[in-house]
Amino acid sequence: MERTEAIVLRTTDWSESSRIVTLWTRELGKVRALAKGGRRLKSMFDSALDLLTVCGIVLLRKSSGSLDLLTEAQVSRRFPRLRDDLGALYAGYYVAELLADWTQEYDPHPGLYDEAVATLAELGHESGLRVMRFEMVFLEELGYRPALERCAGCQGPLNEQRLAFGATTGGVLCVACQGRQREHRPLSVEAWQLLQALRGSGDEWRRTWASAVRNEVRQHLGGYVTTLRGRPPRLLPYLGG
Repeated sequence: MERTEAIVLRTTDWSESSRIVTLWTRELGKVRALAKGGRRLKSMFDSALDLLTVCGIVLLRKSSGSLDLLTEAQVSRRFPRLRDDLGALYAGYYVAELLADWTQEYDPHPGLYDEAVATLAELGHESGLRVMRFEMVFLEELGYRPALERCAGCQGPLNEQRLAFGATTGGVLCVACQGRQREHRPLSVEAWQLLQALRGSGDEWRRTWASAVRNEVRQHLGGYVTTLRGRPPRLLPYLGG
């Protein structure tokens, strides 16, 4: 038996009365479990399995290849703003999509769990910026840290007057590498600074940034995630800068 806290990422109908639920937990990482009776109107899970709900759960771990059994789920936190703000809801679904589709089962990242909860709690206030912050933490945790301080191609110094971001090379490119790489986009100095702030440990990323700068960074991050995944996330077109 495992007791932990989880974010509900996805649910799938399994039978007339049960469903399979995908959860992102702090201690266990991603888990998929069978919630017997989870589709019944008067289920013991009540509304704890609503998407993007944080709940305390109890799991019965099964052998390899079998679904775990969800025996208990109690709501511990909801995010009311997601019901009133469509943009915030889409952003929350995007966070859930990244966690559900791009992580391995039982590969815990406590810091990423905390960042996901913090992101869901703050959506509705500069949602676009908050999601970009989550993406940078997500990429860092999974080992896809983009190169921002030195050239992603040759590791050489960067010229602030002629910057570009290469999604296939994984970061900012110097002038020489831009000539050798076919796939890259121009990167403004302000967008470069925002990318660095989003990855930093402080709150510099929270300051006011011009909408054009935020939109530019949205394009670069979206392109980078799409390149890494091999396809664009389903919710990506619904995100704002």
